[in-house]
Amino acid sequence: MTRFSANLGFLWTDLALPDAVRAAHGAGFDAVECHWPYDTPIEDLRAALTETGLPMLGLNTRRGDLALGENGLAALPGREAEARAAIDQALDYACAIDAACVHVMAGVVAGDAAERAFVENLAHACDRAADLGRTILIEPLNRFDAPGYFLNTTGQAADLIARIGAPNLRLMFDCYHVGRTEGDVIARLRALRPIIGHIQFAAVPDRGAPDHGDVDYRAVFAEIAALGWTAPLGAEYKPGGPTDATLGWMTRLRLTAKNGTDP
Repeated sequence: MTRFSANLGFLWTDLALPDAVRAAHGAGFDAVECHWPYDTPIEDLRAALTETGLPMLGLNTRRGDLALGENGLAALPGREAEARAAIDQALDYACAIDAACVHVMAGVVAGDAAERAFVENLAHACDRAADLGRTILIEPLNRFDAPGYFLNTTGQAADLIARIGAPNLRLMFDCYHVGRTEGDVIARLRALRPIIGHIQFAAVPDRGAPDHGDVDYRAVFAEIAALGWTAPLGAEYKPGGPTDATLGWMTRLRLTAKNGTDP
């Protein structure tokens, strides 16, 4: 059966993060993930995860100075010390709550120097994460939602993963971002399956719940199951109102792994 993870960066944002974990459990999610949990005391979040039994799949490195429009630090030349401090902070927090993955955010930048900085910082992240038993993720963001973001295609991400060659560096495949700019989501899933570390989804193009829009998620989820993927899929969509009112898709789109039909 298809399993789902609630991305608490978008879902139940009216609640404190530990209470959002409890809400996700009550709604029937199989796991949770988040964006930037750093203002939440570790012991409070850990207590909610223990209480519900939900695994925390991952979290992001800090974005930097939001007032300046920063959206990650790891590809910014000259900011290596800050980038590595953000990576270390994320890995420490991930270990404290037993989150499996850290998404290292690249930032708004371009050019060869940015690529060199990103490669060097990712190598640092992978080395430290390997010692801690964690996975590093990189995620291409589409140019409409994140103009100027350094990492913007799955091909670029695949090249970087091959270049760095770390076994714990994987692709965060967000069906929404791929659907917005790269076309056939299923074709890209098939091509990239060997390097994918996590899968997320939302409707295209409005980033709402996945039961409408240009991407047929019934077909996408069936293909993901056919590719042998069994980990929870990350619901990273904008509910546009109370999260609980948007969850009908979980029943309509949850497929059995055996035959791709409704349970």
